[in-house]
Amino acid sequence: MYNRELIEHLVEFISDRDGIADKASLSTQVQQHFNLVKDRSVFYGDWFAIRFCKAASASFSNTVLSLSALHRYDNIPFFVCLVTPERNYLMISNTTFLRKVSHSSQELRCDNIKGSFNGSDIMRSFEGVVNAPGNFEFLFTSHENYTFEENLERLVEATNNISPTGRKFLPTESQVDCIRDSVDRAISFLASHEYNVLNDDLNRRVRAVESEIAIAAFIDNVNLRGRIIEYLITAEDDLKDTLIRCLRTNRPPSRNIYGRRIG
Repeated sequence: MYNRELIEHLVEFISDRDGIADKASLSTQVQQHFNLVKDRSVFYGDWFAIRFCKAASASFSNTVLSLSALHRYDNIPFFVCLVTPERNYLMISNTTFLRKVSHSSQELRCDNIKGSFNGSDIMRSFEGVVNAPGNFEFLFTSHENYTFEENLERLVEATNNISPTGRKFLPTESQVDCIRDSVDRAISFLASHEYNVLNDDLNRRVRAVESEIAIAAFIDNVNLRGRIIEYLITAEDDLKDTLIRCLRTNRPPSRNIYGRRIG
């Protein structure tokens, strides 16, 4: 979720301090003013996380953060604040807005999250939209349409220059028969006792959270709305209780409450 009022205040707070030219001072002021928690080089709260960097100009290639660390904050807006002598620049830097991970990360795989991203790896525009404060809400809403796993797969390919094979799927005769038989198997299952058991269980689960599903239906982002409704129906009780409480109070969950992430 995107807290427009709070992030507009963050943008104004940092812009008012253009020319401070002191990364440590600015980060301390932001931490204290917004009551953020410091986790190594990242400051975070319920609604956003931010990393401060310093450079001589708006073009910088400094190492920003490890991809595994970014993973922990990828469900809330993650900003990089670049402190230069004349001006402070803010960029949204969730995984959707990374071109790749640094070239030193050749061990990066979907099952092995390795490496860091540099300032030069952050996209300065996304699908024609400039990565600037006036577009942050649109950009983060766009980011919510992608899972971390989807972005990771793209970053692995971009980082390691993995090329698709281009080979078509050519099923064997037995595979074709299996595909055609799937219709009869589906019909048979729908008429079975097992299907009725599963259907009754699903109906029971939906009835138990039907009020919360109605609240979730007002969420604009289709991808996020679908995931929340799925978790309300299928998740363990602790996660379900957390989601119900957050929906009723209109507050996002803490990033450490559960293993799976909804953003």
